[in-house]
Amino acid sequence: MGRAGWRLPAVPAIFYGALAALVLLGVRDVLFFYEENRCSMTYMYEYPEYLKIKLPKKTARRYPAYELYLYGEGNYAEENKNLLLTGIPVLFLPGNAGSYKQVRSLGSIALRKAEDVDFKYHFNFFSVNFNEELVALYGGSLQRQTKFVHECIKVILKLYRDREFAPTSVAIVGHSMGGLVARALLTLKNFKPELINLLITQATPHVAPVMPLDKYLTDFYTAVNNHWILKAQDLRNLTTLSVAGGFRDYQVRSGLAFLPRLSQHDSALSVVSSAVPRAWASTDHLSIVWCKELILATIRAFFDLIDENTRQITEDPKKRMSVLNHHFVRHPAKIFEENPEAFTELAGPFMWITVKASKWTYSVYNDSDGKYFTFPLASHRKSYSHVYCGNTMLDTSSWIYGCINSNSSMCREANDLSWRAELLPTTKVAILKLQDYPSLSHIVIQVPPTVGNKYTLDCEFFKDDSRTVQLPVTHLFSFGLTSSKILLNSSGLLYNVQLQHFNQIYQAFKINIESHCQSLQERKPSVYRLHIPWSHEDSIIVAKVPSFTEISAKLHIAQPQNDSRVPELNIYSSSDCQYEVILKTSLLQVLGQIIRFHAGALPVYVVSNILLTYGGQLSTLISTGQCSDFSLELVRTAKPYKVEPLISIVVFLQRFNWFREIWESMSLPEVDTAVLSSQDASFPLVSLILFLFGTGIAYWSGVFFSTSLRLFSSLWLTLIRPTVLQKAKLITPRRLCGVLSLALVSWTTCGAFAVFIIYLQYLFKVIKLHVNVRAERNVLSGDSDDSKESSQNSSIHTIKNQSSVDRISEAKQSLSNIMTMAEAVNSLKMHVTILNLFTWIVLLNLPSLIYWLKNLSYNVRLDPDPCRSTAIIIICVIEILMNSSTSEVKSSKLLKIAAKVPLPLSVAMLAFGRMHLYKVPHFVTFSLLLHVLCCIV
Repeated sequence: MGRAGWRLPAVPAIFYGALAALVLLGVRDVLFFYEENRCSMTYMYEYPEYLKIKLPKKTARRYPAYELYLYGEGNYAEENKNLLLTGIPVLFLPGNAGSYKQVRSLGSIALRKAEDVDFKYHFNFFSVNFNEELVALYGGSLQRQTKFVHECIKVILKLYRDREFAPTSVAIVGHSMGGLVARALLTLKNFKPELINLLITQATPHVAPVMPLDKYLTDFYTAVNNHWILKAQDLRNLTTLSVAGGFRDYQVRSGLAFLPRLSQHDSALSVVSSAVPRAWASTDHLSIVWCKELILATIRAFFDLIDENTRQITEDPKKRMSVLNHHFVRHPAKIFEENPEAFTELAGPFMWITVKASKWTYSVYNDSDGKYFTFPLASHRKSYSHVYCGNTMLDTSSWIYGCINSNSSMCREANDLSWRAELLPTTKVAILKLQDYPSLSHIVIQVPPTVGNKYTLDCEFFKDDSRTVQLPVTHLFSFGLTSSKILLNSSGLLYNVQLQHFNQIYQAFKINIESHCQSLQERKPSVYRLHIPWSHEDSIIVAKVPSFTEISAKLHIAQPQNDSRVPELNIYSSSDCQYEVILKTSLLQVLGQIIRFHAGALPVYVVSNILLTYGGQLSTLISTGQCSDFSLELVRTAKPYKVEPLISIVVFLQRFNWFREIWESMSLPEVDTAVLSSQDASFPLVSLILFLFGTGIAYWSGVFFSTSLRLFSSLWLTLIRPTVLQKAKLITPRRLCGVLSLALVSWTTCGAFAVFIIYLQYLFKVIKLHVNVRAERNVLSGDSDDSKESSQNSSIHTIKNQSSVDRISEAKQSLSNIMTMAEAVNSLKMHVTILNLFTWIVLLNLPSLIYWLKNLSYNVRLDPDPCRSTAIIIICVIEILMNSSTSEVKSSKLLKIAAKVPLPLSVAMLAFGRMHLYKVPHFVTFSLLLHVLCCIV
């Protein structure tokens, strides 16, 4: 461990430095490179109050850490203190470390909306206090939370008993893990599905946990998702909406927030907030509960869901889905109507003006006379396939109609086509395919009298082929050096640029749109929409004209296998302007996509690399009798071709029934790569890339580890005098008592706590060994000039006065010291690697320790404990290993087996640990257990 031993090999250091840099660039893209926050903060008009609801004694005793509250403000809060409630109950469930007070945004805006309708209808918002538990990190309390919510629903409904319009069900809004708890209610044996009629989840990871850190978490997900898939037909009366946050939410990627595909029946809907009409904003994981634009859409939907007869949320599932589609998918810029009238009377003393041109623009400002502009279709049907009309007046009144078989240029009764329109940030547009309306003779645009309003109307007939262009995306390995380019020379109002071969999650592009106009007159802004046809994850950008705009194009959900639709860039343009579209692969965003989708699996790849290195050190110990340095052994041993091909072969063979039957007969679980592929979260070479990333992280974590030990030992040498190197016994009565004590701590409190204690002991032992090795090396080498001179003088004097026997004895002692020193160096190298492995075990168990510490005031014992039994084994293993040396291992008959086992364990870890991080400590512990047997046998 001298200075030469600490010098890093130049080429590997550069290579692994580049790998670590790529990881950091990907992390940087995920954490910092996303659209600006377009959400407005929700403010309360009066001071928020939270009225605690008294629970039955049995419930309060069983769940002492949980509470139920009713939200209120001002007079409304005062009136509800006697709990004589007459509104519609909505229950808010906070998520991981979430507060019950997060309900205030929903409650406050709902109260303002109720005031607007003179409290004809209103909602009572309840909220559950889960004590801000870290349920995303520890799954042991999810079942307990679910059962408590069931009790809360029963308590809430009892509050309305004997009321005139008493509710029989509750609507639930769940943020993050709260949404999963709401879905889990349906898995309870005694739960009646009719108690919930509407479920809205905000940034809830439905598909899988973000970090599968314990078995309780993954089992909970499996039970919930399996129930929703198997019982999909029974859930048709429950309407479910899942809202994801988009790319700003780096805690829960939006792909996880989409409800499992097999449960996508007629009563389930998944959207990304960037595609929600009138919001069009990506939200981070917390702002989704207070984003004003999104909360307004939610509350508007709530009020449109009310049945006038029951004064509760409608029991008609079709109406519920119609309302949610109206507010969260496609908004026609009209107030929701369940059954809008098919025909409308065009009344009023308006002037009728016939427009025969194929393209028409009309600007309105202080127009006191109403007008009807009619567009005869007969002359256009042969030449054009579609008609496009846009209106910058963003009110909710009807504006576009269709006359049916009218021989004249005017009609008194028309089909209201405004319901076919779509609201965009700066305009509302209607795109009609003429073939779908064979009975229409005219299109009519209504321009009502306006005072003080300025807006523009545009209409254009066009052929779909002339406005649809194809733009092949650049290849992933072009690295942004090449580009695809297209120039839109036409003066049309709408273009559809089809992005060919854009269908995978690992693809990411920069799309630059440059607009050039012939004149400098003021124009309405252009709207660019990236439309993904197989999922509701569109993103919309408004740009001034002329301008240069950059759009990031990447996916939350890969294209389904049976879907041939193509993503489109819709350009709602200004007339007499040209648009140049340039598309390039963005390497940084590709790295960001890899990290976004697979960062949770990186610990598995890091530990796999360290485990391979550990096996290589044992092999070197057999062949040379010396233990190699960690970084040198990592470079030599950690190769992807040792592990990746075998996993790929198994995944390939699992496509065949005969192999699958053999696999299942051995009770082996499904390989995680196959599961990820079924979730469209895997792609070619990703495992190889992650392995290389893991190698880079393992290399530099080893460097950091060694440097930290060197700093600690330097500090130790400055403060405390080192002790003489001596061999320690593996097992002593004192150590046995220590093991029993920690085992008792693990059993009675928290397994992770006991593991952390033994980790600190081991760290202290390794630092102490490092200090002693450095001190002994200084003595043997004689660092200072004074010690060299004194040793020379001493040797001359000794030669003159000592006998040959004394000289031989001294030489033997010196040789013994050198051998002891060499053995200590070997042991130190081995301990550093084992401690590195053990550090990752501690990190993976840390969440349950944090959860236990946070809830220590309620329960001293963590129950259930995901690592209790494993902790007891780890304590016994580490207690022996921390006092072992390589001399004991060298002579063991089991050393060859112990050196070969890390390779199959690394393969198994990558095969079964990517989606089950809690299995990683088991593989490492098994390998270390063999090491302990080598010390004994």
